[in-house]
Amino acid sequence: MSLFLTACDSGDTRQVDFSDRLSDDELEQAAPVRDSERLLFGFDLRSSPDEDAAQYVPFLRYLEQSTGLAFELRFTPRSDSIIDELGTGKVHFAAIGAGSYVQARERYGVVPVARGLNSDGLGEYQSVIVVAPDSPVGDIQQLRGKRFAFGSITSTQGHLIPRSILFEHGITLEDLAAYDYTGSHQNCASAVAAGRFHACGMQDILGRSLARDGLVRIIYTSDYFPSSGIAAYRNVPAATLEKVRLALLNFDPAGQHADGLYHWDRTEMAGGFASAQTEDYEDIRRWSIQFSLLDAASNEITP
Repeated sequence: MSLFLTACDSGDTRQVDFSDRLSDDELEQAAPVRDSERLLFGFDLRSSPDEDAAQYVPFLRYLEQSTGLAFELRFTPRSDSIIDELGTGKVHFAAIGAGSYVQARERYGVVPVARGLNSDGLGEYQSVIVVAPDSPVGDIQQLRGKRFAFGSITSTQGHLIPRSILFEHGITLEDLAAYDYTGSHQNCASAVAAGRFHACGMQDILGRSLARDGLVRIIYTSDYFPSSGIAAYRNVPAATLEKVRLALLNFDPAGQHADGLYHWDRTEMAGGFASAQTEDYEDIRRWSIQFSLLDAASNEITP
């Protein structure tokens, strides 16, 4: 059994129209998945394409060994988004942030499979707001009138949660001198370190690592939100879905399955996986509606 890597034009995902939900008829006409087909696995960009691929390839090897299925890692091209790739079946499974999952479920009816567990065994994560180590900015209120960087526009930790932090402190996008989407957590931190922006919102694990190295300084840590996880294309066969679900729940990255993994402790799934349910993501959905990323009146899709 061999693992394949699809080399597409990797890079930042484009901005997507979150209100452009497919009709039920269009969803029903989506291509079925054959049991014998090689399963394509996509991912939300977290660090660099090379670093993310190095982490996911050994993980997919574990899934192959555990399920007897064949997997192929696919990069999302610049002209597309992981939301659309998973929703239309260009990938069958994806490691995806909570915000991206909510968008993909709303538009396409994707299926939650498992939530990532952190090193403490919790299926939750936080965002951090960081500034340069020598920045005079010491709290959120001082960000009014400043330049703020986000990660990908579809990112929970890099966009949605930082937006909610600013909002709860009375700061909207219009109150900022400028803002931009840098495409990844690493790019976001680099933009602050280079002085292009005064602050950025990013993933807690990477942010704390950079802070320990003296590259950024954390000025705010969010509440906990449901962590990233694995979601599936709507038409993946039930038997295939169950095989993958069981393999994820049995994954022990700090123990018996640690050999061969690459920096898995730096991911949002350092402790393995737990079951995921649609209702886990209701707070994320509420904030998505608040920021007009979802239509509050849109019809629910039952996976």
